[in-house]
Amino acid sequence: MTTPILMPQMGESIAEGTIVRWIKKVGEAVGRDEPLFEISTDKVDAEIPSPVAGILAEIKVREGETVPVNSVVATIGDKVVVSAPAPVSQPAASPAARAEAPAATVVSGGNGDTQPVTGDPRRTRSSPLVRRIAREHNVDIAGLHGTGVGGRVTKHDILGFLEHRPSPAPAVIGHVPAFKPGEAVEIVPMGVMRKKIAEHMVLSRRTSAHVHSVFEVNFARVAKIREAKKAEYERAGLKLTYLAFIVKAVADALVLFPVLNSSIDGDNIVYKKDINLGIAVALEWGLIVPVVKQANGKSVRELSRAIADLADRARAKQLKPEDVQGGTFTITNPGTFGAQFGMPIINQPQVAILGIGAIEKRAVVIDDAIAIRPMAYLTMGYDHRLIDGAIADQFLSKLKETLERFDESWA
Repeated sequence: MTTPILMPQMGESIAEGTIVRWIKKVGEAVGRDEPLFEISTDKVDAEIPSPVAGILAEIKVREGETVPVNSVVATIGDKVVVSAPAPVSQPAASPAARAEAPAATVVSGGNGDTQPVTGDPRRTRSSPLVRRIAREHNVDIAGLHGTGVGGRVTKHDILGFLEHRPSPAPAVIGHVPAFKPGEAVEIVPMGVMRKKIAEHMVLSRRTSAHVHSVFEVNFARVAKIREAKKAEYERAGLKLTYLAFIVKAVADALVLFPVLNSSIDGDNIVYKKDINLGIAVALEWGLIVPVVKQANGKSVRELSRAIADLADRARAKQLKPEDVQGGTFTITNPGTFGAQFGMPIINQPQVAILGIGAIEKRAVVIDDAIAIRPMAYLTMGYDHRLIDGAIADQFLSKLKETLERFDESWA
């Protein structure tokens, strides 16, 4: 008896994943929940555990190959049944084979131009992200050539179409090469996660009208509470960081400003009932955003534990699919590396993201006197299609007030 091993879905909008490394070899024994292979998507790099114990009987997808979610990537048997390694990916269909495809339909390029493309009702099956991009750019998905399973249109397909379709008023811009012949360079291919992040960031810039607001916050009150509670947290095996206080304040402020915890779906606003905060974690090979679920119902202690757990498992590539799903608002912390502030890009389909600058002592004026206080800049990027500056500034003002008058009982 054999058990098929599937490519997992590591996020709502994720339609495919890339096998980075097989941890086990064909013929080797594998235990239940023992790491079997490593994957990379635009959301996360993760080691995928085996759902059953047995012998790795067959590997169907080679390292470096990208396949749709729920594709069978391997099989595990209850005895030694060894199959040959996966064959090299098949080349694209010949022109003759493509000629047998269904009749052509017409796709609007969004600027009045049309072009014939192959139509197939199966290609209307796509992820919510792909359908949203198609709506926003007036593209009929049914007319696109899909490279996914069963002709499924992937994010790569829709972005490729948008990139190459005619522009209403094309500008003649010369391509500037990255290097000149004979120049001393080293060329290294982008990793899977880096490529996916690049696509995601370009998509976000194309989708949202980015605006940023910056507030300066006095962290003296938080620093005092943190110093008083530090030993107590350490006895419980926890490290009390400024981030936990900020996450608590953000979660409470979002209850008062629900539009910042929403998404845009065509002409509709989707208000999220749960406040699920994505916490960006910087890794050597990219950036991962695991999610603290229902953050508004947690204390600083509970948030500290949740943040530490997610960060540790992200660095160890032990995140589960549910750990990176369902985020409604993102917090990123460039201040960890000394940055005064940053201008973060929104994590689609969210409508806002908060950046935390370095918390450091500065000279400030308090009651007409110069004082030294731990200060930091908080920067919020938000989608101006939905959020006006007044709402964004009211939210940041509430956040500032909460942090500067933090209730010690919350910790």
